[in-house]
Amino acid sequence: MEITPSAAGEIIDSSHPHGSHVAARDHCLSPSRAVDRPTGTARYGRMFPSLDPLGTSPTLLMRAGDHGGICDAATVLDGLDAGTDDAAEAAGWPFFGQLIAHDITADRSPIDGGADPGALRNARAPKLNLEMLYSDGPIGSPYLFDLEDPAKFLLSPDGYDVPRNRQGVALIGDPRNDVHLFSLTLHVALLHAHNRIVDRLRADGVPEIELFGRARTLLTWHHQWIVVNDFLPRLVGRSLVEQVLAEGGRWFAPAPGQAYIPLEFADAAYRYGHGQIRHTYRLTAGGPAVPLFPDLVGFGPITADRRLDLAQIFDVPGLPPAQRAKRIDGRLAASLIGLPEQVTGTVDTAAYRSLAVRDLLRGETTRLPSGESIAALIGADPLTADELDHPWPHGTPLWYYILKEAEHRGAGTRLGPVGGRIVTEVLIGLLRADPASYLGQEQRWEPTLPAAETRFALVDLIGLGGNHGRPEPVVGARP
Repeated sequence: MEITPSAAGEIIDSSHPHGSHVAARDHCLSPSRAVDRPTGTARYGRMFPSLDPLGTSPTLLMRAGDHGGICDAATVLDGLDAGTDDAAEAAGWPFFGQLIAHDITADRSPIDGGADPGALRNARAPKLNLEMLYSDGPIGSPYLFDLEDPAKFLLSPDGYDVPRNRQGVALIGDPRNDVHLFSLTLHVALLHAHNRIVDRLRADGVPEIELFGRARTLLTWHHQWIVVNDFLPRLVGRSLVEQVLAEGGRWFAPAPGQAYIPLEFADAAYRYGHGQIRHTYRLTAGGPAVPLFPDLVGFGPITADRRLDLAQIFDVPGLPPAQRAKRIDGRLAASLIGLPEQVTGTVDTAAYRSLAVRDLLRGETTRLPSGESIAALIGADPLTADELDHPWPHGTPLWYYILKEAEHRGAGTRLGPVGGRIVTEVLIGLLRADPASYLGQEQRWEPTLPAAETRFALVDLIGLGGNHGRPEPVVGARP
């Protein structure tokens, strides 16, 4: 065995096939860890602590969210004309929003309560730092990375999937990203983007010992910039984004290192995307249209007939427009009212298979205030009884209120004043509270990766890996 020192003073076994690559600067700490990083879970909190909880009968909530209830889009689907259920934005944006949620929050408490809201703990760091991709880095999570080049992620042999064990379980930074084909395809696209960034940095002469950290920072900052400058303007309008950037949050502005996830965000406002899931999707141009569940459920290898062309759900310059997201109107697609067991696990109440029931009950168990009370507090005009289209005895559950507010105040595409304020202040507030984010370090930073048009966008990031050396493209027909 031949032992040689590396340029960084480390000892490397140069006879080992992987000895020419340096995984990380410190073999005791993962690159994503630091000696001062908390070892426990992060906390949840209240964005509007002065407001009283709404308190709605669970029976009423379950009736509203179950089959045939006011949240079931199947009850009105036959009466819709073609295209009238489409929103303005492309169908992929709620799935990108889902990845953001997985990156900043993970609540392991049971659906039916049983946990004191004050005792809830977040299994994710409240940072948009792509922990869902990187987990604990090449040292803490070596199974995610390529032993022959530890600065890069390991992918399936064909490059369309994450690695899996012999039972088909994904080796992935967050198992929730394997729940369906859309989240997994976006996850894989980001893995390819990281690997391509490593190639670019290596070609620029960046030392091997710095490659992983530099690539992670570059991908993370571009991702964060997209959240602020591409994702949020589509969801809430550019004027609100610019206002919060200029003035700071009125209701959520944690100090650096003191971030938390508001329950009003996690258990209501940021569940808006459930209302954007289409009834059916095409995976390729001219292909059959199928529902998200059970047809596109994940938790297994991506076969050749289930590969998604991302140009079908995101608008790519030079290609036909993508499918659109469903209009937000308070109703969920049938595939979400009856989730498969692979997603929900075994439940003792049939209604728990409805995502709408789960959303409504979650707001009740975490004692959220009504939508009307938040609207009054922030100075927004409350929805009228006609706009709510359903009588609630003491006030409207916040999640349902935000969906109906988007329908009537955001044309079914954007969030209204309550939902928009919560989501914008929280996402920007989390970035500002993270000293390692681009807003925490260099607020005027601009993307440095190539863009198809004048302004960098999400499609540039997920298309960075191109077709990964295979004939079939991942994002449309881009070279």
